[in-house]
Amino acid sequence: MNQIERKVKLAVNGGISFGAKLNAKQLAVIVEYMGDHDELELTTFQQLYIEVSEQKVEYVKEKFKEVGLSCYPVGNFVKSLRTCNFCKGEEQEGMPVAIELNERIAGKPVPFTLRPAYTGCPVGCGEPLVNDIGVMKVKDGYNLHIGGKAKGKDAQIGTLLLEQLTPERLYEVVEKIIHLYAEQGKKRESFVKFINRFGFENLKDEVAG
Repeated sequence: MNQIERKVKLAVNGGISFGAKLNAKQLAVIVEYMGDHDELELTTFQQLYIEVSEQKVEYVKEKFKEVGLSCYPVGNFVKSLRTCNFCKGEEQEGMPVAIELNERIAGKPVPFTLRPAYTGCPVGCGEPLVNDIGVMKVKDGYNLHIGGKAKGKDAQIGTLLLEQLTPERLYEVVEKIIHLYAEQGKKRESFVKFINRFGFENLKDEVAG
């Protein structure tokens, strides 16, 4: 009796940049590891979901990496950073900071899927105010919002936690927030519910010190 091949779902994107983009070589490599009847799922968070053989998952991830594709786990993890679609230049819009922040937080296990977003100016094309953690570059600093929620009748705009942070301070605070949520959040408790239970001011005291 033939054993059913187990599949692993990967979240894939073309790396952190302005807008969700894939080049021809990246698309060709993705197709190489798909069956005739396999489908790609495009998420609202600038990722593609692809299922690959469990036995080949590390090999496939390495091949994807060779062409500049980034792979992330699917489930209760920090998602890769959603970014805005337009820019005036990488340095001016703070894209190196977004890339570094993503490197530090994406893929970390949390009680429930956590969605961070980044935008390089107050226009907010990356929708930072309606995601769990939102970073907005304003002049020479970075404003940090938490607790946004885009869906449902209880949708809400995130609350400003800290403003005009330096890049290093931004990394530090966001990592503290995620660590606190991972340690003290209940199983499958959304980040918004965690904030409401823990208390916004209590969270601010914990991470801003």
